[in-house]
Amino acid sequence: MKISACGLTDVGLKRSKNEDNLLVAEDMGLFVVADGMGGHRGGDLASQLAVEALMDVVRTHREEHTFLSPRAMLEEAYTEASSRIYTESQRNNRQLQGMGTTLVAAYIHENEIFVANVGDSRAYFYNQQYMWQITEDHSLVNEHIRAGLLKDSEAKDFQAKNIITRSVGFERDVRCDIIRKPIVPGDHFVMCSDGLSGLVEDQEIHEICRKNPKEQAVEICVQKAKDGGGDDNITVIIIDVEA
Repeated sequence: MKISACGLTDVGLKRSKNEDNLLVAEDMGLFVVADGMGGHRGGDLASQLAVEALMDVVRTHREEHTFLSPRAMLEEAYTEASSRIYTESQRNNRQLQGMGTTLVAAYIHENEIFVANVGDSRAYFYNQQYMWQITEDHSLVNEHIRAGLLKDSEAKDFQAKNIITRSVGFERDVRCDIIRKPIVPGDHFVMCSDGLSGLVEDQEIHEICRKNPKEQAVEICVQKAKDGGGDDNITVIIIDVEA
């Protein structure tokens, strides 16, 4: 199987800087979206440190042939990312205290994809017929939905919809969710920050992705989020599995 991917990030229309970061490393089978939090306190630094940590851990194991299981390697990478961010935030710089980031990462090994997640950036699986969200949002609004206190249709009007309940770097240690899935030619995946998923409905994201080549689809997704207000930074990666 051949894996190809395309990614794009954009500051949006309302923010002064882009606190999102992404990684598209086809040679390593590693794809990452991070959405930093903390505003002036270093959200952009947090997301950058997270992406660098994942790349460093995966590259080291691959080059030194100390490869753990993909699941264990991702867990180690998330722990390293959280530790780096937390350590940096404690270095006598009040502007950085409390910084953190969401972090969704996909690692492809042999005929499987491993998706790790902390926060409310997302990964979706789709084909020509359907699209499913395969990560679960670690957010206050999702906690209310799961508890039956809020309907899906009411989520957009929830006042605290941007509050996440788990992040990388706010504390030294973090626990990530990991999903493991076999892949076959014709499978596709979308990874994005909430700058896209918060403004563009899943059905519309699916329509864009299945009707357009990935290079065009990422641009259309970003533009749709801007058309919807562009309230946040916007990041999207599309991964194709080909024969």
